[in-house]
Amino acid sequence: MLVITLLCHGCPTQAIVAAFGLDERTVARWFSEAGRHCQRVHEHLVEQGQLDVQHVQADELWVKQVGAKVWMALALAVPTRLWLGGAISRQRDLPLITRVVQRVRACSVTPAILVCVDGLASYVTAFLKVFRQPIYTGRRGRPRLVLPDGFQFAQVVKHSAKRHVIGVTHRVIRGTLDGIEAVLTATATGTIINTAYIERLNATFRAQLAPLTRRGRAIARTEAALIAGMWLVGTAYTCCWPHDSLRLLAASGAPRKWHQRTPAMAAGLADHPWTIDELLRFQIPLPRWIPRRRCGRPPKLPPLGAAA
Repeated sequence: MLVITLLCHGCPTQAIVAAFGLDERTVARWFSEAGRHCQRVHEHLVEQGQLDVQHVQADELWVKQVGAKVWMALALAVPTRLWLGGAISRQRDLPLITRVVQRVRACSVTPAILVCVDGLASYVTAFLKVFRQPIYTGRRGRPRLVLPDGFQFAQVVKHSAKRHVIGVTHRVIRGTLDGIEAVLTATATGTIINTAYIERLNATFRAQLAPLTRRGRAIARTEAALIAGMWLVGTAYTCCWPHDSLRLLAASGAPRKWHQRTPAMAAGLADHPWTIDELLRFQIPLPRWIPRRRCGRPPKLPPLGAAA
């Protein structure tokens, strides 16, 4: 438990091996198993289509790997600061963004949401395709796919020169500027179109996952290690770490002034901040058993009274 706690707080594997005298392969195996477990916990708790996400931001960051560079795309529900999932790929392309958007759709109870992203064109294609709904008219043939009325989409396009931002353009792709500002005001997530919250989440991931640290020497050797670290840090951020912007004023007479909340508590998925021990010991229910459909002719039963 101490090793997993250190790993999801940015401690390099080499330091853990030196401090505890463990084999590096043992630490890597614990890291991988914890990441797979956290992915299942996230899918069981978050990706059930029961969350009113309201305002979603998505972004991607590049990660240095031994002999290569990969991209990690993340998504965030801004009102609750809930991490909605992520994906990793060697290419910053449409399939990577589509996988993240599909996880966002799996979390949201309704497609009528506000989406704010950067200027990458793949976001427009992926969100407008995944969030379409069929319109059934009773006629034969494939139903028409359209976007719901409440779906709004905006981009923040940054203009750079000599590696410095010299201007920002706010672009409305779907919806109206007044409607977008109304959602931002209702959710208390700003007054203008922005991607500040997902950029802050990117900084959290870079601080808590050693291979993501800029100019660091703890480079990930495999893509599987990056995937395990993403799920471990993301699920710990969701369930275990209180967020200062989510705290509430405690009742009079309470021992503390503030009632700390995690993103999972703000979204109604938990009633207290989890520990790493609770996260790793969480029992995921087995899926419902569905009997296999028999193919071919039914078996011939022997007549009643026949000898066995």
